[in-house]
Amino acid sequence: MIPKSTASTIDDVAREAGVSISTVSRVLNRNVPVSEEVVTKVEAAMRALRYTPRAAARNLATSRTNTLGLLLAEIVGDFFSPLLAGIESVAAQHGYDLLISTAGRRGPQSELPGPFGKHNADGLLVFAGSLTDEGVRDTHSLGVPMVLLHQSAPEGISIPCVTIENKAATRAIVEHLIIKHARRRILFLTGEPHNEDGHWREMGYREALTRHNVSIDAELIAPGHFDRHIAQASIEQLLREKISFDAVFAGDDEAAVGVYVALRAAHLRIPEDVAVVGFDDQSLAQVLQPALTTVHVPIEQVGIEATRRLIQWIQNGNAEPLTLLPTTLVIRSSCGCVE
Repeated sequence: MIPKSTASTIDDVAREAGVSISTVSRVLNRNVPVSEEVVTKVEAAMRALRYTPRAAARNLATSRTNTLGLLLAEIVGDFFSPLLAGIESVAAQHGYDLLISTAGRRGPQSELPGPFGKHNADGLLVFAGSLTDEGVRDTHSLGVPMVLLHQSAPEGISIPCVTIENKAATRAIVEHLIIKHARRRILFLTGEPHNEDGHWREMGYREALTRHNVSIDAELIAPGHFDRHIAQASIEQLLREKISFDAVFAGDDEAAVGVYVALRAAHLRIPEDVAVVGFDDQSLAQVLQPALTTVHVPIEQVGIEATRRLIQWIQNGNAEPLTLLPTTLVIRSSCGCVE
């Protein structure tokens, strides 16, 4: 028998009762006939474990409100404006309101935030870094329609995901620095820890160096976290340590802003002394001086496709498991090219 715990999960209840997670979900939601014997076993397990169903998730699975929930880690920088525009346009087209909650400084949440329990929603759009794998599993086990953005489903479960191509685009932009501009000491600023976009961009960076017989130097991989302040601090630290580099792949455009600030403070010229490239093609990329070479990401289209998939799931009970949107290289002058 599993020890009693106020932190018991639906997985614990299923094991205690000797049934599947989906069976426990049916008992909780009362939306599919279940035999009295099974109901008795599940309810006994819940009492033994002192399990309290998460009301927010259960309400999401059992009510219709013509509202979609959007979970974000935070809303910072230019990235989220087109994403929200895409989500809102499709939601409005289908008669849905949008309820937004952010994790903020708390980091990824292990359960749905309170507003979703109070106001309810018919389904969830979950952006990377807003809900832990445990939270995703628990919510999914209760039958809540979900689509993940820039984040794969936890192992063993199937949830529709909308994301972008990262690795090949990163390889292309780093190879451009190597082939076109003869850069060999290329600094890579990492994404946020456990972020899938950041992981695949690092894989692309490593592949590009390996393809062209450029050694991978651990000193040239530093934190960027898709944050201009962290990126700036990393560049400043490397310059203090007198680590040489002739190019920077900033990880994203937001981090590239911090790179510009740090290089200019050190009286280093872009691109003559250090070439700089980014990723996302945010609106700021065109107005930076020099204009930023980057990778164009169809940010608004990510929001559009994710919302379409969620509404499809709500209405039909199924949706495409993976939508991978293409990205394209955008050459401007920060790499050394003349526009």
